[in-house]
Amino acid sequence: MPPSLTSFTDDALIAFDNLVDRTTGLVNPTIRLGVTGLSRSGKTVFISSLVHNLLNGGRLPLFEAVQSGRVSAVRLEPQPDDAVPRFQYEDHIRALVKERIWPDSTRAISELRITLDYQSASGWNRLFSPGRLSIDIVDYPGEWLLDLPLLGKDFRAFSEETLTLAKTGIRAELSRAWLAMTQSTDASASADEMIARELATAFSAYLKACKSDERSLSTLPPGRFLLPGDLDGSPALTFAPLVPPPEGKAQKGSLWAMMERRYEAYKSVVVKPFFREHFARLDRQIVLVDALQAINRGPEAVQDLERALTDVLACFRPGANSFFSSLLGRRIDRVLVAATKADHLHHESHDRLEALTRRLVERAIERIGMAGAGIEVMAIASVRATREATVKRDGQTLPVIVGTPMDREAIGGETFDGSRKTAVFPGDLPENPQWLFDAFEPGATNVHLPEVSVVRFRPPELDETGAGIKLSVPHIRLDRAMQFLFGDRLA
Repeated sequence: MPPSLTSFTDDALIAFDNLVDRTTGLVNPTIRLGVTGLSRSGKTVFISSLVHNLLNGGRLPLFEAVQSGRVSAVRLEPQPDDAVPRFQYEDHIRALVKERIWPDSTRAISELRITLDYQSASGWNRLFSPGRLSIDIVDYPGEWLLDLPLLGKDFRAFSEETLTLAKTGIRAELSRAWLAMTQSTDASASADEMIARELATAFSAYLKACKSDERSLSTLPPGRFLLPGDLDGSPALTFAPLVPPPEGKAQKGSLWAMMERRYEAYKSVVVKPFFREHFARLDRQIVLVDALQAINRGPEAVQDLERALTDVLACFRPGANSFFSSLLGRRIDRVLVAATKADHLHHESHDRLEALTRRLVERAIERIGMAGAGIEVMAIASVRATREATVKRDGQTLPVIVGTPMDREAIGGETFDGSRKTAVFPGDLPENPQWLFDAFEPGATNVHLPEVSVVRFRPPELDETGAGIKLSVPHIRLDRAMQFLFGDRLA
């Protein structure tokens, strides 16, 4: 994060937190893994499946330490941060495995520690390493990450950018009521609590409409307006952008001055503590992306997802860490951007999904630079809810995926009851992802977007062993993700 976004006091507190973490890490080596993504990208499912596969000997051929038999034990342990809610792994895995329903989405920050006992592949390392690595998994909403750029913007810049964006494309329709109210409001008038509440309510409604499944837009700060938690109704969340008055300091007691003060309070009370206490202490990061949903919602959703990912990745401090440099400013030295729900496509399209996702983050990677940072992109399914098959139709053999659609899911005019399996032709992504983006350029004609079926399937039914123990959750490339994110720390 650029120095202008943190004060000297913030930097001192961050350095102190890092010193405590690193000192503790000398006795108990630890890596802090951040897991984020925008709503419904699969954060909770990713963490639950990762932990379940480690604890239950899942099939992880590309996770070298497990595949070679060097991991001797895996266990959950109490997390180090007592003030942070625990990630309720047991509840989530029960929903996935026993009830076959998808667990609730991430709505606040949570944490879980899993510890691996292992034997180093290097005889030299075995002399000096305790052969133990704790992974502190920090789960937080991607909407909170989109708030970090606000630390570098004053209320005027925030208002101007938000109002300009609200007038573009489909947002113009969704923001009509809020914009009309805002444009008829005199920012220099005396502060009025009821007007502030009405504006904040209308602004929140606009953001929620943008986020809805029908639109699936992504760039929607402030994030707590969508996930307020215990701040709901507080003054720090009772503000909205205003039409900026002429340059100069706002008159004391004006509506502008009230909104400006609350915007700054939002940054101080909400955004800065998250940055200092959690984000600035991360070592590795995975960003989960539901690119298929955006493709199905059309050009604006894809463009907005690209904008959001650029903003998200620009928040990271990439670079290589040394012990001494990390005491003052820890850097995230590996970032994985994972396109989720690969099981919704035939495996022949997985490389296309990966290429599309790589194209989505190209601009962000160029902005933050590669200085010592490892950035990887891959297509995964944390839980594989389908299997592949083929069907013959009109003399042609078509690749399909087979799964159990969720209750009340409708496909081709047929509504399912949550118990009957069906085969779905998933569609194809273009071989060249640039074609997809060129089709979104202003003035593009004869645009034919790829038809990709996004069907909500139930989690798979797992077979039991003779002892009645459930087998590990099936996945696609979860082992490859593990190897990239922390496999090097088990070498």
